Amino acid sequence: MLAAAVAWPALAQAAELVMFARTGCPWCERWDHEVGTLYPKTETAKLLPLRRVNIDARAPQGMILATPVLFTPTFVVVDGGREVGRITGYINDDAFWGLLDQLVAKLRATRPAGAKLTPS
Repeated sequence: MLAAAVAWPALAQAAELVMFARTGCPWCERWDHEVGTLYPKTETAKLLPLRRVNIDARAPQGMILATPVLFTPTFVVVDGGREVGRITGYINDDAFWGLLDQLVAKLRATRPAGAKLTPS
């Protein structure tokens, strides 16, 4: 299991979307099919590049999570190594995009006044 605070490489200090998945997860596969091929082509992906983490493999280093990740898929928006928010599970693409839009708005709200969230 992932601890609430695990270390993450220094290069992950920018905002990103971390997808926690596991091999054989049918909902992860559904996300891959319905969203995964499209995601890299979106404006959101420019703001939040996708990083995939296998929940059964060695835990990533340097990321501070609000709570451990127990279910897959779980999508965590991370900024500067800290969790901003998460989406636990996947129902369909409409729900995913709506929830992700809310997390992008929350990320923008956590930035200092005048600071912009710009594509990497």
